[in-house]
Amino acid sequence: MLIRLALPDDLPLLPAVEVSAATLFAGTDVAHLAHGPTTPLANLVRGCESGSLWVAVDAEPVGFLLGATISGWLHLQELSVAAPAQRRGIGAALMNTAIAAAPGLGCTRLSLTTDRLLAWNAPFYARLGYREVDADDASVPRWLATKLAPSPGLDPGRRCLMIRSA
Repeated sequence: MLIRLALPDDLPLLPAVEVSAATLFAGTDVAHLAHGPTTPLANLVRGCESGSLWVAVDAEPVGFLLGATISGWLHLQELSVAAPAQRRGIGAALMNTAIAAAPGLGCTRLSLTTDRLLAWNAPFYARLGYREVDADDASVPRWLATKLAPSPGLDPGRRCLMIRSA
């Protein structure tokens, strides 16, 4: 398995990875996410151009991680691993790649939002050194706190903010 920065030719293949990854939500309290929209192409293009979009490739992309650099933070926007490739360490490898790349992108902190109630979400990130923080914590910049604002299809009561140092 190769983890590398995404290339423009990878971008059209990433929505299928995300759709496949979302099947993991079927049968949960967030089953509606299995049929939700994928990451907008414009966001993938931005990540590719800025060096904050990584892909896991096994002949073709089977996973990706999209981040965005904001004021010295690398905010992780999407992590998806296609269903047939899950539980093989690919998500952790993508996360570790982003963590290692953060200083080179000028980032000293990393952040993400996730569902706190799914058994595999927040614990996965905690194993990678992330800790849950309240949006009103003094270490959380305002732009990051707003990431927990209500948005379509996401119950704010289930969402949590997690951060770590690079």
